[in-house]
Amino acid sequence: MNNLYLLCGAVVLIALIGFLATMWIGGSRENKEGNPQYDNNSVPNWIRLSAIYTVTTVVALGALIWYVRS
Repeated sequence: MNNLYLLCGAVVLIALIGFLATMWIGGSRENKEGNPQYDNNSVPNWIRLSAIYTVTTVVALGALIWYVRS
């Protein structure tokens, strides 16, 4: 049961860090000004982002299956 609390705490901590980093980046001056170069190249950015999310999802599911089976 101790491991479960540790795992839940780690998940909450990672989510909180991700939320705070997102808010910090979203409020930055550079983000508010925008970047025309980024806007012109949005398709490759979406492809890279989708690939990152796909890999992360596969790794997370693998870790979950490994954790449940052990």
